[in-house]
Amino acid sequence: MDQQMNASGLESLPLPGLLERLGTSLQGLGGSEAQRRLVEYGPNELAERRTDPLLKFLAYFWGPIPWMIEIAAILSGAVRHWTDFTIIVALLVMNALVGFWEEYQAGNAIAALKAKLALMAKVRRDGNWKTLASRELVPGDLIRVRIGDIVPADARLISEEQLEIDQSALTGESLPVIRASGDALYSGSVVKRGESDAVVIATGRNTYFGKTARLVEEARTESHFQQAVLKIGDYLIVVALALVILILVVALFRGDNMITSLQFALVLSVAAIPVAMPTVLSVTMAVGSRALARRQAIVSKLSAIEELAGMDVLCSDKTGTLTRNRLNMGEPFTLAGFGAEELLLCAALASRAEDMDPIDLAVLDGSKTPGDLEGMQVRRFIPFDPIRKRTEAEIADSSGRLFRVAKGAPQVLLELAADGPEVSGRVGRAVEDFAAHGFRSLGVARCDGAGDWRFMGVIPLFDPPRADSRETIEAASRMGVKVKMVTGDQIAIAREIAGQLGLGAGILDAGLFSHPEHHEAGLIADVIEKSDGFAQVFPEHKYHIVDVLQQRGHIVGMTGDGVNDAPALKKADAGIAVSGATDAARAAAAIVLLTPGLSVIIDAIKESRTIFQRMNSYAIYRISETIRVLLFMTLSILVFNFYPVTAVMIVLLALLNDGAVLTIAYDNARFSGQPSAWDMRTVLGVASLVGVAGVIASFGLFYLAERVFLLDREVIQSLIYLKLSVAGQLTIYVTRTRGPFWSIPPSPILLSATMAAQSIATLVAVYGIFITPIGWQWAGFVWGYALIWFFINDRVKLAAFKVFDVTRPGLLGRKTGK
Repeated sequence: MDQQMNASGLESLPLPGLLERLGTSLQGLGGSEAQRRLVEYGPNELAERRTDPLLKFLAYFWGPIPWMIEIAAILSGAVRHWTDFTIIVALLVMNALVGFWEEYQAGNAIAALKAKLALMAKVRRDGNWKTLASRELVPGDLIRVRIGDIVPADARLISEEQLEIDQSALTGESLPVIRASGDALYSGSVVKRGESDAVVIATGRNTYFGKTARLVEEARTESHFQQAVLKIGDYLIVVALALVILILVVALFRGDNMITSLQFALVLSVAAIPVAMPTVLSVTMAVGSRALARRQAIVSKLSAIEELAGMDVLCSDKTGTLTRNRLNMGEPFTLAGFGAEELLLCAALASRAEDMDPIDLAVLDGSKTPGDLEGMQVRRFIPFDPIRKRTEAEIADSSGRLFRVAKGAPQVLLELAADGPEVSGRVGRAVEDFAAHGFRSLGVARCDGAGDWRFMGVIPLFDPPRADSRETIEAASRMGVKVKMVTGDQIAIAREIAGQLGLGAGILDAGLFSHPEHHEAGLIADVIEKSDGFAQVFPEHKYHIVDVLQQRGHIVGMTGDGVNDAPALKKADAGIAVSGATDAARAAAAIVLLTPGLSVIIDAIKESRTIFQRMNSYAIYRISETIRVLLFMTLSILVFNFYPVTAVMIVLLALLNDGAVLTIAYDNARFSGQPSAWDMRTVLGVASLVGVAGVIASFGLFYLAERVFLLDREVIQSLIYLKLSVAGQLTIYVTRTRGPFWSIPPSPILLSATMAAQSIATLVAVYGIFITPIGWQWAGFVWGYALIWFFINDRVKLAAFKVFDVTRPGLLGRKTGK
């Protein structure tokens, strides 16, 4: 048998030819042959691409920022600055460990949520029926599926019995389909009614399920968070290198000791390079992911938090996400001589709850006269089949009188009824009216005794929206997120649901952009961007929709639960698998919701935007601090030929300040009312002005200490060290808010950490640990001076935001909202 057997070709072969082609029989495969095929085809499962943990850990040492840190570590060792070398390596390894551990923990959380689509299967081997793990199935196996089973592999039915199959998770169809002898069943679909034998024609990656999963593997996105970190890192590295080179050139012309200058420049560059920035941002997102978990949203990819914060378009699947995935009845249409209650009673009598048929359950749930059923006896029940297209029952009422009832396709019952030709016009108009509003029509007829069948009326059926869907969509709109419906259902149904949810009337048939001409591509993209949703969508359509929106500068979220949603979930900036999602959808998504509906997404958006504000605050702080330290030291060396701090002081600054600011991950913050974006123009602009203000403050202290108080250079260095340390920690309280610093109270943990760090820095300066002591009096003076400039810097920040925080895309080219 050909190893690359085409499953689609096997779907059309006559059954005798199929069995011959597969090399099997109605007795199933032999055990040895099955084992041989298992080796040939591989297990019946979708193998996930896993990265070796060691390689994943080593990846944290690769990139522009790690490269600069590693070069600094090598140079520190070359000049035998072992203290600097140890500190640099420790910070680098700590960053890698934190990032790796948090990603590993998130991966474990999502793995715990996953469940196989079909764990066990009933298989005929060596002529005997056995229950085996579904992963052991091979092409040619004879399997048996029954009501409630998940089909474990692609197969062809070989029994005469008909099955009712729910394949909504694969195709988006909201109603089950009928499958008869010779028809194909797809892996992952669910048997709703019936029992039959089938022969396996495809397993694993060759199934319909597996082919869809290949689209997922092709979907690759680059995190905007990674772009932002690289841009910030590149900015700081370029500034640091330019100033360090300038210092070395001037030292060379002055005839300074080049070894000393090189060592100082090296330590200065290490202080400027954002060693702890990836760690701080990773910890901030990791803490946020745990907060989201408490809100029933599991994050499998930390960068998805930032993407969710910036999301401005949410493409939502309809069935089971916006709607309940459960049919309800609308107001029925009745013909003269019949009342609505009588119509519903007859429809209920033609239904059977134990079959778990969605239409039967909808009719029984919607019947307003359940008590009337108690006096009725069902003498005979004929279930639905695709030929008759109706269910029929013979009933005996409480007085023993017999009558028959039927429900099914209206056109079928019109042909059955004696008055069909007479009422067909009115019934047809009712059916058309229901269809225009997105309802499916169910006809009902009755026959008393030996009389003729009479058409009673039509019951409209629909899948209603979830109770919280409209409120969730409105809340998303207020937060700058446009929700677009994406469904495989018919366009009339989609438009009706969209109208009920307030999504808008612009629902398009996805077939319009299946194969656009080259000159129409731009027009199609405009239509996709402006529409309110899409109907009759296939998996490749969803992927295309997300791709077009991303090309238009949108940050796109995609919700879904089925296999057919997986490619778009992977492609989206924020792929969200809703409650009850399939294994494929969960594996593709970056966020998995544990509660039904979309309401938890609003909580997740608020939490992610809060997390983003913390990251944005830290980025501004880190850049302003680098500018403040680097520019002040460079100008001091160039203009005054004075090294304002020693190498040991720089190391202490890096340790105390970055260690304390790590707690910004737990800080209080307010989420933005609009999608959050890395507007690098604002970040760099505000940070630069605040940093320059810090440089002015440092030179002010230098002037007072040398020209007014006539202090020794060693004492001045200690004063400046304490000022840089205290003012640096105070800067985080400036940058953590867009309004005045008091507008949002800091969290107790941030306040405690910064106070503890500055207490240590003060003691170091007062008692001269590794540096020249200055005593408590001068320490108090530095604290007072730093506090005065703290208020000035806060005013500078407010002015800077007015200048730079404009409503246009930042350097990353992203839109901040609709």
